[in-house]
Amino acid sequence: MACQSVSISNMDEQALLGLNPNADACYRQKAMVYFEQLKESQDAWEVCAEALAKGIYSDDHVKFFCFQVLEHQIKYRHGGLSPAQQQLIRETLMKWLQLQLMNSQPEKPFIRNKAAQVFALTFVMEYLTHWPKFFYDLLSLVGLNPHGVDVYLRTLMAIDAEVVDRDIQHSPEEVGRNTLIKDSMREQVIPSLVESWYQILGAYQQSHPEITCQCLEVVGAYISWIDLNLIANDRFVNLLLSQMSVEDLREEACECLFEIVNKGMDPTDKTKLVESLCQVLQSAGFFNVEEEEDVDFLAKFSRLVNGMGQSLVLSWTKQAKGGEVKDAAESLRAIEAKVPLLLQLLVHDDDDISANIVGFCYDYLNVLKQGSEWQSNMLQVGRGGQEAIEEYWESDKFPLLTDQQKTNVEAIMLAVMKKLTYDEEYNFDNEGEDEAMFVEYRKQLKMLLDRLAQVSPELLLEAVGRVFNNTVQRWQTASFMEVEVAIRLLYMLGEALPASHGAHFSGDTAKTSALQDMMRTLVSSGLSGYQHTSVSLEFFETVVRYDKFFLVEPQHIPNVLMAFLDHRGLRHSSPKVRSRVAYLFSRFVKTLHKHMNSFIEDILSRIQDLLELAPPENGFRALLTSDDQLFIFETAGVLIVHGESPAERKQALMRSLLTPLIDAF
Repeated sequence: MACQSVSISNMDEQALLGLNPNADACYRQKAMVYFEQLKESQDAWEVCAEALAKGIYSDDHVKFFCFQVLEHQIKYRHGGLSPAQQQLIRETLMKWLQLQLMNSQPEKPFIRNKAAQVFALTFVMEYLTHWPKFFYDLLSLVGLNPHGVDVYLRTLMAIDAEVVDRDIQHSPEEVGRNTLIKDSMREQVIPSLVESWYQILGAYQQSHPEITCQCLEVVGAYISWIDLNLIANDRFVNLLLSQMSVEDLREEACECLFEIVNKGMDPTDKTKLVESLCQVLQSAGFFNVEEEEDVDFLAKFSRLVNGMGQSLVLSWTKQAKGGEVKDAAESLRAIEAKVPLLLQLLVHDDDDISANIVGFCYDYLNVLKQGSEWQSNMLQVGRGGQEAIEEYWESDKFPLLTDQQKTNVEAIMLAVMKKLTYDEEYNFDNEGEDEAMFVEYRKQLKMLLDRLAQVSPELLLEAVGRVFNNTVQRWQTASFMEVEVAIRLLYMLGEALPASHGAHFSGDTAKTSALQDMMRTLVSSGLSGYQHTSVSLEFFETVVRYDKFFLVEPQHIPNVLMAFLDHRGLRHSSPKVRSRVAYLFSRFVKTLHKHMNSFIEDILSRIQDLLELAPPENGFRALLTSDDQLFIFETAGVLIVHGESPAERKQALMRSLLTPLIDAF
């Protein structure tokens, strides 16, 4: 085969020219052919090893090319290499690394990343057999040289990707090998690696913040599978906490602390760890969220607080189930103490910051659903009784909240209601990525609202009723955001306070009365005429969600029918509204057709032009699409079939409805 046993002097220089992205197609083709030759040859790849070890080429693309050739040999042909060739690869990598220590400028990041991948692949193949001193060799060579440390840290991240990352698919053999590698590393080198991280974090904090950030990323990645005590100690944690005050480092320090609190450990120890972290963070002023202007940092900090809060909830859950009353009470107090901070983050103007704390908020509400009743039960059984614990845990009663917990619940409700509100910049006509993210965020808030309903349905009803009534009373002067969210809250109660088959207006008197009052206000306020698509859509969605209301108060049906049929609904200026209303109108009629006998012919005459199949001759587009028209045809059919007119009249109406359709075909 070509390129067998070549020397450095006769590398194909023309082929190397094709590595430049701006090279002609013929040169690029030569480069591809040459690459294949070097990959498949038994020893021609050694020319690339020599080029890297001696630093012969200055062209970045050639360097990258040489690493690619080496990568292929290690990844796919390592087992077929002779011991001397395997030794050559190890020596090449160390010589290349030594060159980096002497260079005044580091290699480009893409070359360093590729080098790190090749180091990591070699490590995976040889650590358990030929290169057990891999890390000692690297550390003794690089010392605290910044260029060397950079490659060392990139290599550690590449090793994590190869050995630990669960997102990468591995064969059963690779999984077994990776387990052996991790076990060996835990026994032999992890303490030394941790010490190197500590030294790096201390040495480069001021001079090379980018290296410090890299090191923090490494620590965060490795925490999941090494002994936590090596990191979660006063010496290391104090260093991390000090870096929370350094602007260039604090985001990565936040991520690192998050990984620490996210690590599984004994629940009582976890509570103590989180509390000690919180004490330091609070004394350093990090809990004063309103004074912080850096939203990117606050998003990371919110994620950290979320992790700490969820860790405390997990501790409480384990302790409560295990009957550890004293420890569970301690964890509960720790959770409650974080609620003021939770609220500051939840209500923050930036949705990313708010979204990052939703998990803790949801879990806290779950604790309230069970926690206070658990406390009283444990006191009654004298701190014991596994049967009593199990009986409590299987119960599904509403909790007995303390006054402070009620205050917390109300504050969370207000925060959720505020954050559900659309931003003025939301583009309803051309919804993009930002709008899609807000829609997803709203779904998270809905989960909180549903959980709030389980904790205290009466408080939720009262809070929604207060916001709804205050807004609807002044809807003519209120912003569309206020009006939309007021109706939206009423709509969301339908799922938050579930009823069998949508029967929200029978049974529980308090709930029935509150919902009925709000629905009566909605349909009689004139709010259906508000000129904004979001309000129009929310009005009709809510009317249909609570269509059973009209069985109780059918006198409101005529007004709502007119809203469906005129410029507020099927003839709205927005195609989006018209389309949705066509579907909602069919649902509304299906539920309430028995109360519409006196309006059937009026409805049919008003929708007649909407059923024309041919586009209008005046040049304007049809109001409804053909899919939307199907719902209107169905609605008309339901009205005719279920009406109380004589059979002859029904036939005439049906003929009038279908003749244009038949003639069109």
